[in-house]
Amino acid sequence: MGSLSPWHLLIIAVIVLLVFGGRGKLSGLMGDAAKGIRAFRDGLKGEEAPPAAPGAQPLPRADAEKDPIAR
Repeated sequence: MGSLSPWHLLIIAVIVLLVFGGRGKLSGLMGDAAKGIRAFRDGLKGEEAPPAAPGAQPLPRADAEKDPIAR
């Protein structure tokens, strides 16, 4: 039960190749993630609430005491 099967070794090899293989794949992935986070933050900063339409008023409050239901 404690030994690694060929499937386990294959999964570990794939993960190692993704992290360390090629020309800096891990740093490239992290750079892309950082660019995405930066773009998301810039999008949040630039977005402002739209102005309220002229003449728009809040809805009246519905109180339970107005019309008691007779049963």
